[in-house]
Amino acid sequence: MGTRLVIADDHPVVLDGLTRLFSGERDFEVLATARNGDDALRAVQKHSPDVLVLDLSMPGKDGVAVLGEMKRHAMSTKVVVLTAMDNDEVLLAIRLGARGVVLKDMSLRLLVECVRIVNCGGTWLEKSIASRAVDRLLQRETSVHEMAKSLTPREVEIAHMIADGLPSKRVATKLAITEGTTKLHLHHIYSKLNVRGRVALVRYMQRHGLD
Repeated sequence: MGTRLVIADDHPVVLDGLTRLFSGERDFEVLATARNGDDALRAVQKHSPDVLVLDLSMPGKDGVAVLGEMKRHAMSTKVVVLTAMDNDEVLLAIRLGARGVVLKDMSLRLLVECVRIVNCGGTWLEKSIASRAVDRLLQRETSVHEMAKSLTPREVEIAHMIADGLPSKRVATKLAITEGTTKLHLHHIYSKLNVRGRVALVRYMQRHGLD
């Protein structure tokens, strides 16, 4: 049995070209195509393909949102990301579980090879993306170290909860402390990290890869 695929790209010409490309290979079977994130998710849920070839930039749910949903629901389908840009969204896609990344200006034969490797359990990153991912990882480790020096363990825990979108009352319940104590911890966190309020704290955590 060949590698079973779902292909998602919002450009009809690109989608048709990718479908023809993979359909012309003996070891691939295209089960479904999608032109937006919602349809991509429905196709993955319906067909449980081996690999989803996913454009990052799509209307509605974009590729990052699709990856987030797949991770949340523990879907086993492997994902290869196809993108025109080498930016932070690509790194976020990798963090959310994308096993392969191919830039759209690369040869389509590389995409075919990437999907084969990913389906066999491997990973595929373009050199520039891999280099940036390593740099980002080193930056994150440095940021974690610096935050650990500035904040108490309880404050670090609360900062992560706030970055996850939990309101103060929910944080207090989870930690079995009062809401007033939670707000006091937050005041100390804001002061130590030199941020002004909850939104600024979330942005700080995201900017440093700590969310």
